[in-house]
Amino acid sequence: MKKHRTREVAIGSRVIGGGAEIAIQSMTNTRTEDVEATVAQIERLTAAGCEIIRCAVPTMAAAAALSEIKKRITIPLVADIHFDYRLALSAIEHGADKIRINPGNIGSAERVRAVVDAAKERAVPIRVGVNSGSLEKELLEKYGGVTAEALVESALTQAKRIEDMGYDNLVISIKSSDVMMCVKAHELIAEQTDHPLHVGITEAGTLTAGNIKSAVGLGLILHQGIGDTIRVSLTADPVEEVKSAKMILRTLGLKKGGIEVVSCPTCGRTQIDLIALANRVETLAAEFPLDIKVAVMGCVVNGPGEAREADLGIAGGIGEGLLIRHGEVVKKVPEQELLPALRYELEHWGE
Repeated sequence: MKKHRTREVAIGSRVIGGGAEIAIQSMTNTRTEDVEATVAQIERLTAAGCEIIRCAVPTMAAAAALSEIKKRITIPLVADIHFDYRLALSAIEHGADKIRINPGNIGSAERVRAVVDAAKERAVPIRVGVNSGSLEKELLEKYGGVTAEALVESALTQAKRIEDMGYDNLVISIKSSDVMMCVKAHELIAEQTDHPLHVGITEAGTLTAGNIKSAVGLGLILHQGIGDTIRVSLTADPVEEVKSAKMILRTLGLKKGGIEVVSCPTCGRTQIDLIALANRVETLAAEFPLDIKVAVMGCVVNGPGEAREADLGIAGGIGEGLLIRHGEVVKKVPEQELLPALRYELEHWGE
């Protein structure tokens, strides 16, 4: 696929745009003022593959906490600001690597300029965020409601406000819970700007519904070469957002590394607890930074054939199972030894 070319923006130590690999983001759901809880969650997210983290900054105490949080984490820290421009100023002062604002709800031009000047002084990028719930009244009237065109016009107008103040170190996000509207909006804005785009389906929903909506929406957008950072927005543990983002990017061939686990659906031939086994293999696989495919098959009848395209595989039978390497059966082991046998193979892979 041809990548939509955008300019480079440095967010702390991470560069997005300009041909860089798409970065995975998530957002903490702890109280940012609680440094210990927030750092602990960020460490979990980092281990899962999160590359940029955003924290809500609803109070001055939360802004002040960013200093200590930043000292103790290894990925860039983004401050999420709404309504009060003073929170943005404080977040920048306390070391935020990027700030997310909606200029439309920050206030007067003077207040927006104060934020822009502070960001410019420290070379802190500004993410201009617009979503379907924050469109200006005049745009709603112009377009007869929330539309893709209205989202794009709002985002570009807000970005231009900041550019006219002499600062163009920007990232743009336009989000909607309407998947196809969101797709259309990204197609439109990609033709009109070279600012990096942060992509996501906002308010996507719970784990199942949110994953499906995000996979469809992000898949359609990313497959067109649009997008520089992504967040999968789920009403769930933020770690699930990161896992889903990784899977979406790998499925599209946009991210390498990490074990891909494939497993067959259950059927009447299944003679082991395949669901539990597949989940245990997925957990095990997360421990190893290998770029391989592992198959988990439910029976010894079709297992070896179906696992042929995988690098490693296991197939279960009655009280026993097969270990498969590159489509060839390596050995038969008791059922309770399937997982340890797979672990041994992973630990010694490449030797």
